[in-house]
Amino acid sequence: MAGKYRSSLAREDKMADVAQLPTSFGHELRACRRCRLVKTYDQFRESGCENCPNLNMTAEHEYVVEYTTPNFTGIITVMDPTRSWAAKWLRIARSVPGCYALAVSETLADGYDDE
Repeated sequence: MAGKYRSSLAREDKMADVAQLPTSFGHELRACRRCRLVKTYDQFRESGCENCPNLNMTAEHEYVVEYTTPNFTGIITVMDPTRSWAAKWLRIARSVPGCYALAVSETLADGYDDE
């Protein structure tokens, strides 16, 4: 019984390290301007960016508008960034599994890129 409980906890810990997948793929999608994670506006508002917790998007809805953009090209879903050649090529190998923009046309202002 204890072994099942431990493996259940390990699964829950691993799931906490996975970004929310977008709930829809329409015009409401936004990409984080720092790491390119793609989610809906509401998802960023509710849980922020899993890769960039220091941006604190859950505190104010203005932060979601400031730190994300609807102007991006393409989407790739990465399930295991550490083993994916595409994640390495896109420089997201250290990011959590999730959906990412291939290119973001807007970047963050100086001072936020390296935080």
